[in-house]
Amino acid sequence: MSAGDETTGAPDSFDTYATNRDDPSFTNWLRRRAEPDWTDTVTHQFVRELGSGELADDAFRRYLVRDYAFVETLVGTVGRAVGDAPTMEAKSSLTEFLTVLTDDENDYFERAFEALDVPEATDADPELTASSRAFVDLLERAGREGGYPETLAVLVPAEWIYLEWATDMPPERPDRFYLAEWIDLHNNDSFGDFVTWLRGELDREGAMVSPQRQRGLERLFRRTVELEFVFFAAAYDQEMSEAGRRW
Repeated sequence: MSAGDETTGAPDSFDTYATNRDDPSFTNWLRRRAEPDWTDTVTHQFVRELGSGELADDAFRRYLVRDYAFVETLVGTVGRAVGDAPTMEAKSSLTEFLTVLTDDENDYFERAFEALDVPEATDADPELTASSRAFVDLLERAGREGGYPETLAVLVPAEWIYLEWATDMPPERPDRFYLAEWIDLHNNDSFGDFVTWLRGELDREGAMVSPQRQRGLERLFRRTVELEFVFFAAAYDQEMSEAGRRW
């Protein structure tokens, strides 16, 4: 789904946003609350150059090594969500996603690292930037200090952002397989269906919790979007300040 009319701001509370809406979506409210960071992220220079094939290998190598460092943390976060999920159907969907992370994506990383001449020691123990460490901490704290809704509030934007930028890519893929396959991993029916399902889970959970907890979910969602932007910028060796402000 492209940004469309969701690029404007939203009321401070979900209750206000839901007023006079027949079928209010908690995740649409969160997304609009995350503007302009959301649009800035899905249209980032990194994303544009990835789609056009102009992205330098050095930038993609930095990005991919740091992204791989998140896989173990992400697997742990999703695993915690499996345990917290309220239904067997939800546990099954999350377990299937774990299989993708530990099988299809892991195979991609191994082939891409070989093509990009990433030393084994580097991909096994990458040097994380301050923003990378902040992202790892956010993933870990969301589940550890919250519950199923809090984990979803981080997982949804992390996956939804990737679906959006990948879906909006030009139809012609870059020549380098590791760029083309990275797009295709996030632009396919299975991934789209999973993100839609994941949003539905947060739509339900978010609408049921207290206004105070909704504000906490919003903070997690918005922080995830902000860190995704910072993560793309770091591919060019651009780091942000401790406050998360941009250059």
